[in-house]
Amino acid sequence: MAKRARLNMSAEEFKQLENLTSSRSESTGKVGRAKTLLAYAGGIKISVICRKFGLTRRIVEYTIDKALNLGIGSAISDLPRRGRSRSITDDARSWVLDLACRRPADLGYAAETWTYSALIKHIRKNCGLAGYECLSKIGKSVLNSIMSKGNIRPHKVSYYLERRDPDFESKMANVLCVYKEVGVLNDAPDTNRISTTISYDEKPGIQAIKNIAPQLQPVPGKYSHIGRDHEYKRLGTLSLLAGIDLHTGKVFPLVKERHRSREFIEFLSLLDHEYPAEWKIRLVLDNHSAHISKETQAYLKTRTNRFEFVFTPKHGSWLNMIEMFFSKVARGFLRNIRVETKKELETRIYQGIQEINEEPVVFRWKYKMDEAGVI
Repeated sequence: MAKRARLNMSAEEFKQLENLTSSRSESTGKVGRAKTLLAYAGGIKISVICRKFGLTRRIVEYTIDKALNLGIGSAISDLPRRGRSRSITDDARSWVLDLACRRPADLGYAAETWTYSALIKHIRKNCGLAGYECLSKIGKSVLNSIMSKGNIRPHKVSYYLERRDPDFESKMANVLCVYKEVGVLNDAPDTNRISTTISYDEKPGIQAIKNIAPQLQPVPGKYSHIGRDHEYKRLGTLSLLAGIDLHTGKVFPLVKERHRSREFIEFLSLLDHEYPAEWKIRLVLDNHSAHISKETQAYLKTRTNRFEFVFTPKHGSWLNMIEMFFSKVARGFLRNIRVETKKELETRIYQGIQEINEEPVVFRWKYKMDEAGVI
C-alpha cells in the first residue's frame, strides 16, 4: 500500500479547521472531519486518530484522501448526493390532502374527525382503487410530512363565533359611545351629575363544593401546599347578579338561586334605592330574556324615565365591562373555594365583593374605539 502524502495547508485553512473544532453550531460530522484533518496534518497516525475520536478507519481515510485530492474545503463538506427518488407522486399527495379535508362520517365512518391511524387505514384500503399504489405502505411519518407541508391538521378543531346580529356594528358603536361618554365624564368629574352608568350581567352556576375529608394546610419545612381529598360533595349552585358603576367602580351584588325576571327586577329595585330619585340609571346589558320580559317591562312602567337600557349585540357580551370584573372574581376569591353550606358560599361572595369595594377600580374601555368611529 502506497504511503499517503503529508497534508499541507495554509494558515487560513488551519485557522478555519481550528474554529470548526470548537464550534457549537456546526454538525457533528463537520467537527469530526476538522479534528481528523488537524490530527493528520500534525503527524498523528491514522490508527491513533481512529482510537482518539472513535471513528472507523474507512471514514478517516476517506476524509484524508478527499483533502489530499480535492482540498480542505471539499473534505470538510459532504459532496452532493443523488438521494433517494421520490416514490409518492404529487397526485397521490393531493389525494391524501383531499381525504384529510373531508369528514370521516361522509365516507361511512362513525367519527367526526380523523385520527392519523384511521386516516392511514383508509388510505391503505382505498389507494389501489384510486390509482395510487405508491400509498399502499404509507406510515405515520410520511403522512405527517404530507399534512405538515399542506398545513392541514384534520384532528384539530378550532371554534369561531358567527355574527348573527345584522345590526352588530351599529349596536357595538352605540355601546362604545356610552363608554366614551363615561370616560369623558370621569376625566372631568361633575359634582352636579344627575345620572350614572351601570355595566350589568349575571354569573350563573357558581358551585358550592364541600370537602369530604379535612383540608390540610401547608406546614413549613414539610408540606409546601394545601392538601385535599380527591372526593368532594356538590351542594348546588348560586347565581351572582352584579352591576359595576363605571364612574366610581363600586360593585352592586345580588346572590340568588336563579336569575329569572323576578331576580332581575329585585336587582333593579336595589339600584333604585341606591341612587337619588331624580337620577337616571343607564344599564349596559345583554339580550337575556329576563331583561326584556313582560314582568320587567311592567316594572319599568312603574319607574318612568328612571332606567335606560343599552343592549350589547347578540354574541357580543365581550363588549360588557362587567365581564372583566367576573374574570377578576373567578381568579380571586372564588378560585378553589370550599364551603360547608350554600349559605356560606353566599356569605363569602358578598364578603369578597365588599373587600373589592373597599378599593374600587374604575375600568376604562379602549379596544375598538377608533374602529367604531367613536369621536
